[in-house]
Amino acid sequence: MNHLRAAWFPSLRMKPNSLRQSPFQLRIVDRYLLREVAFGIAAALAVLLLIMVGGAFTEMLGKVARGRVPAELLLSLVSLQTINTLPILVPLAVLMGILLGYGRLWRDSEMAVLQSSGLGVSDRLWPLLWLVLPLMVALALVAFWLGPAAERKAQDLLTQASRSLLVAGLEAGRFVELPGREGTIYVGEMSADGAQFKRLFIESERPDADTGKTRIDVITASSGFLYHDADGAGRYIALEDGFRVEGKLGEDDFRLMRFKRNDIRLPDAPVEDDEAADKRHAPSTRLWQTPDDPVMRAELHWRLAAPLSLLVLSLLALPLSRSSPREPRYARILLALLAWFIYYNLLLLGRTWIGAGRLAPGLGLWWAHALFLVVALWLIWSSQRFRVPATKVAQ
Repeated sequence: MNHLRAAWFPSLRMKPNSLRQSPFQLRIVDRYLLREVAFGIAAALAVLLLIMVGGAFTEMLGKVARGRVPAELLLSLVSLQTINTLPILVPLAVLMGILLGYGRLWRDSEMAVLQSSGLGVSDRLWPLLWLVLPLMVALALVAFWLGPAAERKAQDLLTQASRSLLVAGLEAGRFVELPGREGTIYVGEMSADGAQFKRLFIESERPDADTGKTRIDVITASSGFLYHDADGAGRYIALEDGFRVEGKLGEDDFRLMRFKRNDIRLPDAPVEDDEAADKRHAPSTRLWQTPDDPVMRAELHWRLAAPLSLLVLSLLALPLSRSSPREPRYARILLALLAWFIYYNLLLLGRTWIGAGRLAPGLGLWWAHALFLVVALWLIWSSQRFRVPATKVAQ
């Protein structure tokens, strides 16, 4: 058996201290384990990104249909939202990838053979560090710089688009349903930026609150333009030189009014301009410069949690991936998903507590990381213990 073991794994025939001559040297078995884990992480990340992009695309399509997001910004907003969700998806993908890669080796008894050949827990951890540490650096760049910049860019695009009638899906020479299904609008001509138009027609119907009958309004205008109110949030269409006909269907008391100018309010644009949202999307340098603001400190700890959770979940996945050949294939995956769900919700809870001033900013989210780090180290230590079978003492 020892002869066969040495023949199959020539890199393990030396003494443990001489297996790795350099801290940057990878053996054949290390490269094999690294390849298995990398394939698992790539597959898990691809599936998670597909689910997330599909959900974001469906949500954006609904906003486009309601006239709250311009159709030409659909792909840009979905791409920016994808970048902003990477700090959440990548740690989960690493957890799932390690479980898939090392779990297959345990189920196929390959890991048992490697372990009997002298491969310890530190040797199984070494390929993970080669993969996890660069991912931590890349994820820190995304969490501290690229993600907030993508969110600010998305808000800027929506702010610029809200100053154009094109955001409501209007097109010259075509009848279009108003956002919220409140009527139909027709524009004969429109400027390139969508701010000015000519020959407008609007028809809307709504039930009367007193009689319950349908009330109809028809508005025409020879020209008009789009403008914002003083706070920059409300959007209005200014109609010039037109007529308005209103009345109830089935009755003869219709009224005809001629106006020089008539303003109509449009649905509000989905732009976050409140103070809390501005702090959440603030550059990381601004977070460091305001240590007394609890919301800023909460956001700083939240961005720091992305690379730290990647390391903690990698250590947690190492013992959870160990399974027997007869064990159900996805039992450990469900347990790992439950652990990730609890970990992620504790981070969200801590973020809320820090922002509300109920938790000391100095404590931050370190308590959640420390809790799961202790659990991971305990599971690694307990997985290395060998149970000694109880012997029956002869009477």
